[in-house]
Amino acid sequence: MEKLLTRDEFREGVFKRDSYKCVICGNPAKDAHHILERRLWGDSGGYYFSNGASLCEEHHIAAEQTTLSCDDIRAACKIEKIILPEHLYDDYMYDKWGNIILPTGMRLKGELFHDESVQKILKQGNMMECFTKYVKYPRTWHLPFSPGLTKDDRVMPNMDRFVGKRVIIHLKIDGENTTMYNDYLHCRSIDYAPHESRSWAKVIHSRIAHEIPENFRICCENVYAKHSIHYKNLKSYVYAFSIWNNNTCLSWDETKEYCDILGLETCPVIYDGIWDEKLVRSLYQEKYDGDDMEGFVVRIADSYDYKDFRYCVGKYVRKNHVQTHAFWLHSSITPNEISK
Repeated sequence: MEKLLTRDEFREGVFKRDSYKCVICGNPAKDAHHILERRLWGDSGGYYFSNGASLCEEHHIAAEQTTLSCDDIRAACKIEKIILPEHLYDDYMYDKWGNIILPTGMRLKGELFHDESVQKILKQGNMMECFTKYVKYPRTWHLPFSPGLTKDDRVMPNMDRFVGKRVIIHLKIDGENTTMYNDYLHCRSIDYAPHESRSWAKVIHSRIAHEIPENFRICCENVYAKHSIHYKNLKSYVYAFSIWNNNTCLSWDETKEYCDILGLETCPVIYDGIWDEKLVRSLYQEKYDGDDMEGFVVRIADSYDYKDFRYCVGKYVRKNHVQTHAFWLHSSITPNEISK
């Protein structure tokens, strides 16, 4: 990550680099524009040299409306290395507000999409029709004491949001992340491809889809197929762990109540109480209910906003846990087992 600047250093440095002219039209620059919205950077404010561009008033508005793309602005500035907030993905394209741009040109709603100011500016640019209602599940950061980090993982900078709060700690299940809506389901990628390992989840979705309200989504773990752990004592092949209403994750109590109504299993809870770091550090065991334990997930029990996900949810993964990737879909499937 490049050096974080102060607001004044950012503004003056960007203007000086661009000769105080709009990088798009050459007219006098009026704004040291954040290519990616500074709120996406959290406390740092996004004051990075490679995240700035000098723009005139007209092109600043176009950039805010996203009719002028981040890539076009970077090209005009001759910025070759894209700098992103840590919780975003290097292999996706984003608009100004952190919404993912799909190859089709459609967009996935990001963490700032429902902000009133963002809604207003996108409507002014006539961009609202570009958005699908489907949402990519965010990256879960590791707890600072999680031993299963890999080079591509992210670590929570602190656990302040947990302190003094009721937290839910549930089993981290070794399966495929799956999101269900009233008219669709998908895995981490929004593009859904039928597969033997997904048939069970699809059957469950077909049973409950009509009961899922518009703008709601249920996030689950599809554990039909063996990944790194061969489960032999499952209660179901689908375990729900969160339910969302637009950008708001429901509280755990609401989630559990809703899943009970739908007949969905929730991930087994191994602790429900006030945050106690010493206790939490002792929760990992090699086995849970007779099966290997991948780790656990901590979330605040209260509801929280999508933009706060990386502060309100963290994971502990066992040391040397073998990560499975997309290629496993092309291998023979070993079904996990439901206990009798």
